[in-house]
Amino acid sequence: MNDNTRLAGATVASPPAHRWLSSYPADVDWGRRMEPAPLFTILDRAAATYGKRACTTFLGRTTTYAEIAQDVEKVTAGLQRLGVKKGTKVGLFLPNCPTFIVYYFAILKAGGTVVNFNPLYTVEELAYQIRDSDTEIMVTLDLRLLFEKVDKLLGQGVLGRAIVVSFPALLPSAKAVLFRLFKGKELMAVKQSKSADRIVLHHDLAATPGKPLPVAIDPATDVAVLQYTGGTTGVPKGAMLTHANVYVNVQQVVSWAPELVDGEERVLGVLPFFHVFAMTVVMNFAVAKAAEMLVMPRFVLDDALKLIDKGKPTVMPGVPTLFNAILNHPKLKSFDLSSLKFCLSGGAALPLEVKQAFEKNTGCKLVEGYGLSETSPVATCNPLNGPIKEGSIGLPLPGTVISLRDLSDPSREVAMGERGEVCIAGPQVMAGYYKRPNETAEQFIGPFLRTGDVAVMDQDGFFYIVDRIKDLIICSGYNVYPRRVEEAIYEHPAVEEVTVIGIKDRYRGEAPKAFIKLKAGQSATADDIMRHLEPKLSKIELPSEIEFRDALPKTMIGKLSKKELKAEEAQRQRPT
Repeated sequence: MNDNTRLAGATVASPPAHRWLSSYPADVDWGRRMEPAPLFTILDRAAATYGKRACTTFLGRTTTYAEIAQDVEKVTAGLQRLGVKKGTKVGLFLPNCPTFIVYYFAILKAGGTVVNFNPLYTVEELAYQIRDSDTEIMVTLDLRLLFEKVDKLLGQGVLGRAIVVSFPALLPSAKAVLFRLFKGKELMAVKQSKSADRIVLHHDLAATPGKPLPVAIDPATDVAVLQYTGGTTGVPKGAMLTHANVYVNVQQVVSWAPELVDGEERVLGVLPFFHVFAMTVVMNFAVAKAAEMLVMPRFVLDDALKLIDKGKPTVMPGVPTLFNAILNHPKLKSFDLSSLKFCLSGGAALPLEVKQAFEKNTGCKLVEGYGLSETSPVATCNPLNGPIKEGSIGLPLPGTVISLRDLSDPSREVAMGERGEVCIAGPQVMAGYYKRPNETAEQFIGPFLRTGDVAVMDQDGFFYIVDRIKDLIICSGYNVYPRRVEEAIYEHPAVEEVTVIGIKDRYRGEAPKAFIKLKAGQSATADDIMRHLEPKLSKIELPSEIEFRDALPKTMIGKLSKKELKAEEAQRQRPT
């Protein structure tokens, strides 16, 4: 199938079989046509109409849309001077901060492709993604936690060049002085790097004279973002999200909340922008609505509640663990959360008890959505106004078709009420996996993306996830792939066999658990294994439990089997 054909239309025909139309919100048009455009036009529009409106508030410093847009123009010109053009891959290795927003849109304006990198990744994980994505330049801060990794990658020759931004320069002047005075050890002397000749300082790059050259963007074919995901196999792959994919998904999300007013909303930016959910539903959504983003560099519960209390956000996207943490704060009643109009939960299944308790304690509606990196990411959501089915992932967004396919024959659609694999068609569906045509072909059945998730649809067109085909653990909204954890454990010299499964975790939803068989005559403790894994895996991937066994269950053909271990854990966690 030709990807251009799949992406060309921004609407999908509406046959009578679309049961969800009978339950659709009265103020949302499922068939509304959304014309694709270059993704950076959402910032251009916001700056042109709401230039004086606050775009970001970050650690006490507020920057307007006009100022952000001006910074984007300067950085775009600087990137072009460095050679960034159509198709150049530029990595963002950043926490949430205004720098992320500026470079994100500048890379797109220069014609480049944004590659999102997780700041928690190890050097090994970063090296793999840099090579696989063909990332040429990495943007980061001079914070030791980040720059040390980038410096190693430069030294190893894995990375060609880096752009480094001063973290204190992002702070109000008084805070910047105090940071250098009391937290100077957290900063790196970038100019002393052995790779200094391949490092460009943001101050110099943004001082480039002249305006950027306009670049002709074809929204349907030009890739805006490479978003890395394990897909259904656990091998990290770059989902190619075109300008049309992301731009239209933002419009789909915007259309879902017609009561929100352009230029008057505030969005809490606590989810990390490098994650596809926050990229679309926090950052790009806020820009499209000319909303103020209350940006947090990392999640600290007390700080988040204080920011809600004082900053008065009207919208808060989050993951279930975030809402659960807020609920369990011992002094929740002392914070004013009344400014929130609604909260959107994604990234993992929202437990019913968390939803109900959050709404009861805050008076704010909490709705659940569903999506994947491959769908930019939002595919379904519960209505903000109208019927909500408890435990449901809601209805398809405008222009999106959900088809449930037979688990043994994906060419056949199942009847209503039957379990089937969730397959998605719509303008937000990716162009494919970068440099992986075979995996791309396997992921589609006609125009439909196969998700590996199993769902049922009720008579009103609401969908419910009931199982997963793919071997995947969703931990605090992040995808953790057992195969990756297993491969890292296998590198320990005492390990003979290992199986990793997901177990229920009260805080994170799910967490990895490793079952290990040691080699004869070898010994190792759980602490030994954890020390071995810490430099190889991100914190979110580290097992929450390690259990040693004399033997691990296998299938009839001798393949390690997870089924028995999952059944044991389910029985163990069942209330007596």
